[in-house]
Amino acid sequence: MTDRTGTTTPNSAPTAEEPTVPEPDSGSRSGSRSGSRSGTRAESRAATGAESRRASRAETGAEPPGPFRVRPIATRRGPDPKQDRAARTRLLVLTAAAELFTARGFRHTSVQEVADRVGMTKGAVYFHYPTKEALAVAVVEHHYARWPLLLAGVTAEGHGPLETAERLLAGAALAFREDVVVQAGTRLQVERPQIDAELPTPYVDWTELLAELLARAEALGELRAGVRPRAAARSLVAAFFGAQHISDVLSERADIVERWAETSELLFRAIRAE
Repeated sequence: MTDRTGTTTPNSAPTAEEPTVPEPDSGSRSGSRSGSRSGTRAESRAATGAESRRASRAETGAEPPGPFRVRPIATRRGPDPKQDRAARTRLLVLTAAAELFTARGFRHTSVQEVADRVGMTKGAVYFHYPTKEALAVAVVEHHYARWPLLLAGVTAEGHGPLETAERLLAGAALAFREDVVVQAGTRLQVERPQIDAELPTPYVDWTELLAELLARAEALGELRAGVRPRAAARSLVAAFFGAQHISDVLSERADIVERWAETSELLFRAIRAE
């Protein structure tokens, strides 16, 4: 398969042994829109074992059904990493790609630039991700794998359904500000016509989850009379993703947490029972 910048996968098949690569210099990431701070935090999040395992299950189609179920996306894939070093390298490549996709978009990012960012050869990148589409798919899958972890964390706090919905969206706003994989996944979804892969339909899982939480809130008397859970869920999703887009355009999401807090206060006050 040929990537969108005209770069083609090498004709020779990758060897079974992962290429030896140096650790990337943190200074090489200064070109990211979010800066080295968000890149470093994104690497930490990308290394989270549970998130990595979840994305891996998505690649094999073994992900169980549920909220934010990560659906495997059809694309060419590199070999599964058998060693910790290979897994770490794979995540470094993915994070570098996420930084570039966030800053420049899919069309204007090349595999060579990803390789340069982590101090690897292009062939070493292709060992893990055979095409640029495969890199984009991996970033999107890891984007979606973030949300079940957020849901599990908020659910464990034991709040009622309405407050759970409120805290979920607040946590998502923080992720959009801090996590370059979340940022890149969102941009790639917007650029989906440019990517030769069937990416998941955005917004659907968020709408379904919030509708379920609001239906439970209605049953417990937490919703104002006359509020329809599904309609309210659609409004919350539209408001949240509209706020994050505006924040991205105006401040590269530097104010997304504060901007969403203002919107959230108004919306939840409007639907909460007195």
